[in-house]
Amino acid sequence: MRADRVFAYGATAGLLGDRLLGDPRRGHPVAAFGRAAAAVERALWRDHRGWGALHTVVCVGGAAGLGAIAAAAVRPSRAASVALTAAATWAVVGGTSLAREARGIGRALRAGDVEGARARLPHLCGRDPQALDADGIARAVVESVAENTSDAVVGALVWGAVAGVPGLLGFRAVNTLDAMVGHKSPRYRRYGWASARLDDLAGWPGARLTAALAAVAGDDRHGAVRAWRADAAGHPSPNAGPVEASFAGALGVRLGGTLSYGGRVEHRPVLNQRGRAVAVPDIERAVRLSRRVGLLALGFTVAARVIVKGRGK
Repeated sequence: MRADRVFAYGATAGLLGDRLLGDPRRGHPVAAFGRAAAAVERALWRDHRGWGALHTVVCVGGAAGLGAIAAAAVRPSRAASVALTAAATWAVVGGTSLAREARGIGRALRAGDVEGARARLPHLCGRDPQALDADGIARAVVESVAENTSDAVVGALVWGAVAGVPGLLGFRAVNTLDAMVGHKSPRYRRYGWASARLDDLAGWPGARLTAALAAVAGDDRHGAVRAWRADAAGHPSPNAGPVEASFAGALGVRLGGTLSYGGRVEHRPVLNQRGRAVAVPDIERAVRLSRRVGLLALGFTVAARVIVKGRGK
């Protein structure tokens, strides 16, 4: 079976598996990778960029290499190749868990249980929940849904289309490492530098595709494009900026502004100045937009893989 068809069938099955099953409660492959990466860190950690780069090479190279070995082993069997691609896609995408967590917080807020919402927020993002009221929590959830649509769904599909199973596993390894060591704490400012920069590079195409598809699938196409063009560059993240700005414009809300992480206050530019303040019902609207973007991304990446394969004949 041609590689483009393997990806088409496997990625579709994997995304369907995520939609129906979500993430396993125990024994998730990404959690296993996280434990392995933490063990590598314990062995290698030095307050030095070079050692951090070695950590990145070992972990990302190991994940992508394992994917390449597995793909080569099953290549003679069409069914096994599709099954492996489906399993890898299901393992690395997280759209259902993202929606579940966001909706859980939304339900708590609608019930007036702000403390319950604060308790759940760390499952979704790294904000200081005690510094947020109900509307602030809702804004944090919408921003997290936007960013994680790119990181947990679209980016993985893009790299799966480019490099098959090694691309799927390698992208998730990069994204997971960035979450583990890519932040600017005293311990990781130098050691996590390579992981953070690699995450910026790997996430670049998926973030732009996510922003474009949010404009297509959202309620206000022109607003999404306008906010993307006007405000994305002011965001400190080169990839979260386009995604959050496009989501803000598509939903007609304002994102960004003052944020608090680990006791550190950040004053970020407002995304989509013309929008209104985020309200609790916007969480469900953001989740629905995220779902539409994920489905469109599947169609786009499958079509792109088929077209490129056809031209390569």
